[in-house]
Amino acid sequence: MCEFQFTKSSYSSPGGGECVEVATNVPTVVAVRDSKNPAGRTLLFGDREWLAFRAAVVDGNI
Repeated sequence: MCEFQFTKSSYSSPGGGECVEVATNVPTVVAVRDSKNPAGRTLLFGDREWLAFRAAVVDGNI
């Protein structure tokens, strides 16, 4: 199994509020996890699904 290299969102607050971390170092997979619970569950997106999710967020649909 490959190891994801997570990066905290640039929108994360320094006080540890609602934060996510994203890993894009594995080809064709984007991994997302809660930065407050790194040992918890990780969401995995395929490339197309990630692009659709990002577009929906930017458009205000999520």
